[in-house]
Amino acid sequence: MTWGPQMMCYICPECGQKFKYELGLLNELGPEFGTCPKCGAEGKLDHDGPRRKEDEDFVEVLG
Repeated sequence: MTWGPQMMCYICPECGQKFKYELGLLNELGPEFGTCPKCGAEGKLDHDGPRRKEDEDFVEVLG
């Protein structure tokens, strides 16, 4: 049984942006994975796991 994609949810310590990446993008994005799409700062991991209702507050970054 699968739970869908695994998400990594971050909060930017610089600008406060909440954003998320699908774990499958790690190899594609390399060192850019986990960086803020708004200001480029390295995000602070808030939580990870399968998609859930609380993730709606996070902007999804697409590869």
